[in-house]
Amino acid sequence: MTSVPSDPLIGQTLDGRYAIRSRIARGGMAMVYLATDLRLERRVAVKVMHEHLAEDANFTRRFEQEARSAARLSHPNLVNVFDQGHDLGRTYLVMEYLPSITLRELLKQQRRLTAEQSLEIGEAVLSGLAAAHGAGIVHRDLKPENVMLADDGRIKLGDFGLARAVSANTTTGQALLGTIAYLSPELVTRGVADARSDIYAFGIMLYEMLTGAQPFVGEQPMQIAYQHAHSDVPAPSLQSAEASPALDSLVLWMTRREPDERPRDAGEALESLRGIAGAEAGSGSTRVLPRIADEGAPTPATSVLDPAQRWALAGNADDAATTVAPAVEPGVEPARAPAPIDRAADAGRARRRRGRIIAGFAVLLIATAGALGWWFGQGPGSQVTVPDVAGQEIAAAQAALEEHALVVTLAECSSLEYPAGQAAETEPASGSRVDRGTAVQLCQSTGPQLLPVPTLVGLSLDEARALIEDQRFTVGEVLEQRFSDDEADTVLAALGANGDALGDTYPELGTIDLITSAGPVPDVAGLTADEATARLADSSLTVDPAVGAESYSADVPQGSVISLLPQTDPMRPGDSVGLEISLGPELFPVPDVSDLPLQEAMDALSAAGFTPTTLVPDALRSFAKATGTDPAAGEKVAAGTEIRIRSTISL
Repeated sequence: MTSVPSDPLIGQTLDGRYAIRSRIARGGMAMVYLATDLRLERRVAVKVMHEHLAEDANFTRRFEQEARSAARLSHPNLVNVFDQGHDLGRTYLVMEYLPSITLRELLKQQRRLTAEQSLEIGEAVLSGLAAAHGAGIVHRDLKPENVMLADDGRIKLGDFGLARAVSANTTTGQALLGTIAYLSPELVTRGVADARSDIYAFGIMLYEMLTGAQPFVGEQPMQIAYQHAHSDVPAPSLQSAEASPALDSLVLWMTRREPDERPRDAGEALESLRGIAGAEAGSGSTRVLPRIADEGAPTPATSVLDPAQRWALAGNADDAATTVAPAVEPGVEPARAPAPIDRAADAGRARRRRGRIIAGFAVLLIATAGALGWWFGQGPGSQVTVPDVAGQEIAAAQAALEEHALVVTLAECSSLEYPAGQAAETEPASGSRVDRGTAVQLCQSTGPQLLPVPTLVGLSLDEARALIEDQRFTVGEVLEQRFSDDEADTVLAALGANGDALGDTYPELGTIDLITSAGPVPDVAGLTADEATARLADSSLTVDPAVGAESYSADVPQGSVISLLPQTDPMRPGDSVGLEISLGPELFPVPDVSDLPLQEAMDALSAAGFTPTTLVPDALRSFAKATGTDPAAGEKVAAGTEIRIRSTISL
């Protein structure tokens, strides 16, 4: 039941406060994680810059700029930013956690949206964008992926990763930023962006919501960019019956190729969109949208939207088909709409018919809903959803399951994602629909699985690394090299994360660090001091004259190295050593044995460490007396040197 996390940040705690639980999403600049704010006891989203980008000052500056830009904004339709920091070598941003799907995911599910859905989402996006524009901030990456549709119905705009403060125009530098399908013509041709560039991107997004497709497509990004720069966006009504004339005008106004011909900012665009959205309720909005004249230039509309038109634009699913402009082929001018009074009368009659039908169905639905509610809520057909308790303390997890009328049994399992003692998973899995009273096995994490440790000492470094990975551990660092009798890069020791030697078992994916051999200590005996220093330098050892010594040696010539004088045990590359230099053999003075009986003279020389010799036969030595030596008395010679005694014989 062990699962390997996607990256090592899961389970870590940033700045002692944000405990990383799981990964939510991956972007071009950063990874987004679900985390727990241990101080405020709430779930947050933590956006962590990719490690390889953290070394780039430009990317770091842009990432921190996002934090500053977003923190300046506070609006119900914008994702809140709580904190920003740097820990574990990572730069991160703490944001509001929003269980949601993106507008892109909704479009994939439904293909296209109704006019009512499009207006509701569009109003929320423009409201948040208007707050940003009011603060002097351009988003520059508006697209469905950055629109969050929360589970509780909230709609929020997020990801200000490309946002920056703006005075008049904001240049993008050498490369275009943002998604190519939503880039404005001025970004493509001149590389500059302002609030009107965001309006263009929103117009493309509104077109896509209504039609289910982007206005410009191509096999290569440059083909799409070329169309943005040189082609007008077509009216959405050519592809979708959901698009009314007013929505056509709004889309075409916001996507004009010349920035000066678009709304000046999201506030102005929002005012126009609200006029359309409020039309069905008879809001009396007098907002006039530009309409596209025959020559294609935007001109003011000549009348306020009538009630029937407002109803159609509000996206009513029952009668929209009878009130919105039908799709027409490109190049064919749509038929002129009926008079406002006629449309209002038709809409009123349609509402009355629909009201009578709805009233009849309502009675039936209430009765049916009551029966179904009893059956599935309290009766035999009732089921519950197994809650997600992973990461909770085991007692809290058990209580949460029992609150759903489930019978809990405990089991233990290893887990890389959740620390020992926490709930890891359930069987059936969270999200499953089961009957009340169903037995659910709650798995209590015992931490990572303990695996047998292979024998690494004696292997080469490459062999050890391959074996560590093969046995499902993590290769750590070579902590140090030591001189030894083994060949270079032979593993001498394997250590755990705490720096101690490994035992028989070790946690799965645990990091194993290594100590390796630097090879044998260089043999410098018999070399001159200069030769020895050069040879030691080749092995990254330095000679420290302050720790050197000189000694007599009968075997090593004077001036040559007798041995190394280590300063550390064991020795490592980079250490300092001393040299023991030979003074040659030690010399001793020859004692004066003149006038001593020959035998006494020989005994005296032997006691002084020399080898005495004489030409006097043994039988006559008692009659002989020493008269001198060769070498002479007082001359210094090495111990063991042969000393010839001169003598006379007296009979």
